[in-house]
Amino acid sequence: MTPATKEKEKAVSTRRPAEILPRAHELERWFDRMAEDFWRRPFPSLLRPGRWWPAEPGMTTGMPAVDVYEDKDDVVIKAELPGLAKEDITVQVADAVLTINGEKKREEEIQEGEYYRSERTYGAFSRAVDLPCDVKADQVKASFNQGVLEVRLPKTEEARKKKAITIRID
Repeated sequence: MTPATKEKEKAVSTRRPAEILPRAHELERWFDRMAEDFWRRPFPSLLRPGRWWPAEPGMTTGMPAVDVYEDKDDVVIKAELPGLAKEDITVQVADAVLTINGEKKREEEIQEGEYYRSERTYGAFSRAVDLPCDVKADQVKASFNQGVLEVRLPKTEEARKKKAITIRID
C-alpha cells in the first residue's frame, strides 16, 4: 500500500467518541435517574426496575422536568411538557403530594421507509412532587402555556406564618 492509501484508510476508519457510543448520554441519564430514585425511595425503587430501563426504546416517556418554589402566598410548580395538549394532562393533589399524569401519543407512523434513529419519546407518565408545606387543595389553579404547566397552590395560614429559625453552629 502506498502512504496515500494508508492515510485514506485511516481517515475513513477514524471515529469520534460520540460516534463510538452514540447513546452514552442516555445511559448516563438512566443511571442518574436510577440513583435519584434510589435515594428518594430506597426499597420500593428496587422492586420497579422498569422505571429505570425503558422496555422499548422510543416508546416510554421520560419524567417531565419540574421547578418547585415558594413565594409569599403560594407554592408554585412548573413542569415542562413539550408536545402535549392540556387535554392530555391531569393534575391531582392528595396527602401533600401533587401528581401530574399525562400521555404523549405518536403523531404519525412512517410507512415509506425505515427508521435510522428515533429519539422522541411517547407513552404515559406520572410525576409525583412532594409539597414543602401545607396547601389549600381546594383552591389550586393550573395553567398551560407553550408546553409549560404552571400549578399554583395557595399556602394555608399556618404555612404562611412559619418563619425559618437560624441555628447557631458550635
